[in-house]
Amino acid sequence: MPIRLLLAAVLAALPFAVPAQEAAAAEGASDPAGLQILPAEGVEIDEFLWVNRVLVVFADTPADPRFIEQMKLITERPRDLLEREVVVVVDTAPKDRSAVRKELRPRGFALVLVDKDGGVKLRKPLPWSTREIARSIDKTPLRRDEIRSRSGSIGQ
Repeated sequence: MPIRLLLAAVLAALPFAVPAQEAAAAEGASDPAGLQILPAEGVEIDEFLWVNRVLVVFADTPADPRFIEQMKLITERPRDLLEREVVVVVDTAPKDRSAVRKELRPRGFALVLVDKDGGVKLRKPLPWSTREIARSIDKTPLRRDEIRSRSGSIGQ
């Protein structure tokens, strides 16, 4: 079963309603108004340099309870990630050895945040809420510069 269909099936099975926009993103669709959730297959972190932050969710199987919980947390509050220009990449197929998996080398479940500059800013072995992820992003120098430049340009 292709990873996109598997991811869409996992998201559909979660015990909450997934808006159609997010379901389309889970299938790899590109919707600029919504959070992009992409399968790791064919994705390279360098594609997002200086454009997006990348939140990678790794698991050994889509049935991993930690993976299911993390995806639930992400889809319940996508705005926290959208405001910080985050793209979510999902890799639940360790045997496929995606480029993302080769670069970040997770063991089992892992949540990895890669900033716009390509640096890894966060590695967690357990699910995190989008509020916690957002707070972590907001502490980075790059995000602080973004906030400063936005607030400085408002009065000009």
